Amino acid sequence: MTTNYNVTINQQIKQQISHQSVADLDVIPAGKNTVHLLYNNQSYHVELIDKNYNQKTYTLKVQGTIYTVQISNALDQLIEQMGLSTASSKKVNQIKAPMPGLILDISVKAGDTVKENDTLLILEAMKMENSITSPRDGVIKSVAVKKGAAVDKNQLLIEFE
Repeated sequence: MTTNYNVTINQQIKQQISHQSVADLDVIPAGKNTVHLLYNNQSYHVELIDKNYNQKTYTLKVQGTIYTVQISNALDQLIEQMGLSTASSKKVNQIKAPMPGLILDISVKAGDTVKENDTLLILEAMKMENSITSPRDGVIKSVAVKKGAAVDKNQLLIEFE
């Protein structure tokens, strides 16, 4: 496997960056989600606006300009070459309770369209409120529980179309 990263910026500019050039960057933390970067004798203020670890995309603000950056490492490249990429085939059709608990709130109903990471419901377990979020974009087929219901681990909560 190679030690290069394939980087796509704003879904247009494609670059290949070596692991060594990343290691050689002069980066100084400047606050939460903010760094000061020195590159080619120029100083840059970089802020992390958003991140999606599953898709390996990051939204950065560099000197006031927003960039969306997607990074793939050697393993990602090998999986893509083999035609085994799972990113496009992620198809979760059911949400089940990750633990026993009590349904505090339900934010969706059958027929609603949701986006990935939208909150679907709140499950109270061990005196903590847990937001159950959508794993993908889709349409809700059915909601199998009601507000105030006690649920067991692995009990069906929501189905997607």
